[in-house]
Amino acid sequence: MNWKNNLRYYFENTISSGPIAVIKWLGIISFISIFIIGLLIVIFGISDDPEGNPLNLLEAIWQSLMATLDSGTMGGDVGWSFRVLRFGATLVGIFVISMLIGIISSGIDEKLEELKKGKSFVNEKNHTLIIGWSNKIFSIIEELIEANANQQNQRIVIVADRDKVEMEDEIKSKIQELKSTRIIVRNGNPLVVGDTLVGNPDEARSIILLSPDEADADMHVIKSMLSLTNRSNRKKDTYRIVTEIKNRNNLEAAQLVGQADDVILVDSSELVAHITTQTCRQSGLSVVYSTLLRFEGDEIYMIDAKSYSGKTYKEVLFMFNSSVIIGVYSSGKIRINPSMDYAIQAQDELIGITSDDDTFIPDGKSSPDIDSSIFNFDRKSNSSKERTLILGWNETAITMVNELENYVQPGSELCILTEQLHALPTFELNNQTLRLMEGDIQHRKTLESLQPELFDNIIILSNHDIDVQQSDSKTLICLLHLRSIAEKKSTQLKIVSEMRDIRNREIAVVAKADDFIVGDNIISLLIAQIAENHKLKAIFDELLNADGSEIYLKPMEDYIQLGKPTNFYTLVERAAQANQTAIGYRLISDKENEHRNFGVQLNPRKDELVSFSSGDLLIVISED
Repeated sequence: MNWKNNLRYYFENTISSGPIAVIKWLGIISFISIFIIGLLIVIFGISDDPEGNPLNLLEAIWQSLMATLDSGTMGGDVGWSFRVLRFGATLVGIFVISMLIGIISSGIDEKLEELKKGKSFVNEKNHTLIIGWSNKIFSIIEELIEANANQQNQRIVIVADRDKVEMEDEIKSKIQELKSTRIIVRNGNPLVVGDTLVGNPDEARSIILLSPDEADADMHVIKSMLSLTNRSNRKKDTYRIVTEIKNRNNLEAAQLVGQADDVILVDSSELVAHITTQTCRQSGLSVVYSTLLRFEGDEIYMIDAKSYSGKTYKEVLFMFNSSVIIGVYSSGKIRINPSMDYAIQAQDELIGITSDDDTFIPDGKSSPDIDSSIFNFDRKSNSSKERTLILGWNETAITMVNELENYVQPGSELCILTEQLHALPTFELNNQTLRLMEGDIQHRKTLESLQPELFDNIIILSNHDIDVQQSDSKTLICLLHLRSIAEKKSTQLKIVSEMRDIRNREIAVVAKADDFIVGDNIISLLIAQIAENHKLKAIFDELLNADGSEIYLKPMEDYIQLGKPTNFYTLVERAAQANQTAIGYRLISDKENEHRNFGVQLNPRKDELVSFSSGDLLIVISED
């Protein structure tokens, strides 16, 4: 009886292997049943012919098949023997067909359930692949959609360790318009080597590896990088991966993981610290950076400089009316605001700010109208000692303190108020006198005792150890107290507020805050920009480096006499004479108008006339 066990074992294995195997067995059973019934009809000479003419085997099998597939064919049968056999064939058919319908139905359900899980391979090419999930993903998606707006059939593929339907619903609720972009979502664990392959990383034009919202985020990122770049069957060409490292102590380890040019690392704490430090000393600078980092409006582009070979950097500045040149990419090196007599080389690339890649064209006047009669050379703003107040504390503040040391004059003062006084390291400061105070930044009396109206710069930092909304609530309460104190003292305060959730920015605007550093949003914008153009990482590194040329907002009266309409060509010429590159201006009358970008106008048309008044600022790239 061993053959019975073997047959049963084979049958059970094939049945359990899936719907196809079951259908195969049903087909075998049907064929055998139909053949046997047809054979019985021939052997016993059974016929439905009234004259008793027998059926041949092929005709008998055909009659059995028809009874199996359609019970309605039995109505005209003649003779009880023939009817009984055909009835048997019909019963077999009912059994087989019902089983077949059930199997096909369950198979379809199973396939739909599998598709809902999002495990199927994405057969896309030249797409942007986002691996992982965090609060930053929505800002990144919005920026990528804006970047793809002038292109057709663009794809964003997301692979994250979350339910596919939940991800799709959340994206749908927060992203209002997809324009020409389609979003494809798949489920996969970034830490598992095979899971991320469903997003087809080998064919992606760029990969964004998101840092999760958890304590050991950097370790998660490094493991994900390893699973993607160090697998045995990885592609030979380099990947274009952009990711974020939150703790700069992990930066070196992350650099060791990324092979060659596979990975571009964004040091998020360093970036926010740099921008916060620069912004706290210059009202409106955060708006400038936010504008440059968004795809909506003007942004940074690069073009081949072969047509401008032999011309000086200063000459090229005037060749563009609807774009502003800010530097040159030469021999693998970024030169922001180079010397005005720098000779453009044929292999160089021009770096400029413009609304789109197709507007980066030499549309300037050959002989621009420059009114040198209004140039002002006598007035020069003097640097003085500064008093800076930091309210709150997080890991980025260490970099901020050291950055301030590079900018402020000797004899300046730095005061820090925090509940985490024990967490502060020892600072070695030469240009600043340090004063430490322990207290809650939400307490009105504590803030009043500091006399905030006497400080030149105020920075409100988020607490990264508590919930995002709770942290932003503390920041907003502190901000409201400071504005109330300012109104009571009839003075203006220069405040930079760090917000962790971009949605809280609107509330901060109601509080009349002038500048904001939305940490996660700034990082999201930069990651999206770098994903589209990897060279932008080096450009922003150069702009944020205290040793090179940076963005400054300087009093307009330092350059021209106020009150007379002038064009931007004139301001470009006057700034060039001071070895600076003019890129825009800020009208102080609109400093609280969000719809007018808080008065910041980057890349204005150079031929349009504008009148400036006291308090207006010229935005330049300069070494000091």
